[in-house]
Amino acid sequence: MAEQTANNSISPQALDKLIAAHDGDMALLWLYRLRKGALDPERAAGELCRTLEQIRAAEEKLRRLGLLEGAAPAQPPASGAEPGPEEQLPEYSAEEISRRASGDATLQDVFAEAAQVLGHTLSAGELRVVFGIYDHLGMPPEVIVELLHYCAELNKWKHHGDRRLTPRFLEQEAYAWANKEILTLDLAEEYIRAQRERHSELGRLRTALQLPALSPTQQRDLLLWLEQGFGEEAIAIAADRTLTNTGALKWGYLRKILQSWHENGLHSPAEIREKDPARAARPAPAPEGSYRQKPLSKDEWDSILNKI
Repeated sequence: MAEQTANNSISPQALDKLIAAHDGDMALLWLYRLRKGALDPERAAGELCRTLEQIRAAEEKLRRLGLLEGAAPAQPPASGAEPGPEEQLPEYSAEEISRRASGDATLQDVFAEAAQVLGHTLSAGELRVVFGIYDHLGMPPEVIVELLHYCAELNKWKHHGDRRLTPRFLEQEAYAWANKEILTLDLAEEYIRAQRERHSELGRLRTALQLPALSPTQQRDLLLWLEQGFGEEAIAIAADRTLTNTGALKWGYLRKILQSWHENGLHSPAEIREKDPARAARPAPAPEGSYRQKPLSKDEWDSILNKI
């Protein structure tokens, strides 16, 4: 097992994760599996006096924390069933959330912090998502607080403060954090710092490209180009060539330039200028209806008359 020492004792790393999760069922199930050496959910439910649903939920949380490495999936999909298009938290009734919160001071603090960050009393949908992040994803309270502040900041940045943070947006970001195993305060702070730097880069690129705002497609492409190793100057060179060759900042043309450079291993401005120098601009065609400055010769006139 991932968080188990050679002599079958409990490792400090596992204890830290279990304590931070604030979930008694998780800790109990982890100790049960450590003692038994294997996990049969139905048998565990009977021996631990828990419902099968509670055991499966605790098993899923332990797996997300990396404490059940190699364990079999908690519940295989039904034969022929197709997976849902998006990860979604379970549905909780208002009565269940209220009952759990009444006996959990930590959960009450999380709800209070969420209301403060969002600036209003939590709606039923917001309560369900915040509770699901705490209960289903097993995210520690201090990490949930960081997630809430980050989502509020990101939503404001994306929509210029004109759109309210939706429960679905929070839910999707929570799953993104869980899948990246951002389950400690240090990891959360490091992730937020990196994301802020990336958003600053996007802001500088938007200004350099003279775009009033970034569409989702433009934002996705810019992030990809940054990840591929292109800097602001290299993207600006591609934009300049796009303008020169097409007369406008045509995004598809810009994308093809950068894709070609990436495929040829050209990322820095020096590499681009050396191995793919800009072509000389073609002379502009004479305006339609303009007069020739040089008169036609006798041979040219004869050639024209013979064709009539």
